[in-house]
Amino acid sequence: MDLNFCLECGTKLVLKECNGEGEVPFCGECGVFRFPVFSTAMSTAVLNREMNKILLIQQYNRKHYILLAGYVNKGENAEETLIREVKEEAGLDIIAYEYMRSEYFAPSNTLMLNYMSVADSEDLSGISEELDHAAWFTLEEAEKAIMQGSLAERFLLNIIARLQQGKTLDSLTFPVR
Repeated sequence: MDLNFCLECGTKLVLKECNGEGEVPFCGECGVFRFPVFSTAMSTAVLNREMNKILLIQQYNRKHYILLAGYVNKGENAEETLIREVKEEAGLDIIAYEYMRSEYFAPSNTLMLNYMSVADSEDLSGISEELDHAAWFTLEEAEKAIMQGSLAERFLLNIIARLQQGKTLDSLTFPVR
């Protein structure tokens, strides 16, 4: 999102050199630089305990399978969002996770933080109305089913590569409860 006016006082912003950051919108009234504003979200490849199946979802009446994702709420960190979103959407509790990588997603002006996570069970009886469908796939099936050319596919392929290198449940972070 390009800023044309100060979010604090409404003054028209001007571009000004900012200590090696290049030209950044500047508010002369407030005397501060106004850096770009964007949303932050997390996405996760939810794995079963054996780490040989991945949960993929469909939502918003789209036929493509994607990874479970959600926006970070004000006052919440990405790991709290991960645990909350998986519980809200799929009815599953996360027992372990690992941050993988991030990527900016221009269509929604969002910084996506990607995780690999492990659910306590494969029981999908608690999926919410937010999801049209959810299913467990083997690693090979998930690679074929995920929306081709998508950010979800890039994240998924990275995670599958890590799993094929022998990633285990013991090497992940366990949530504080």
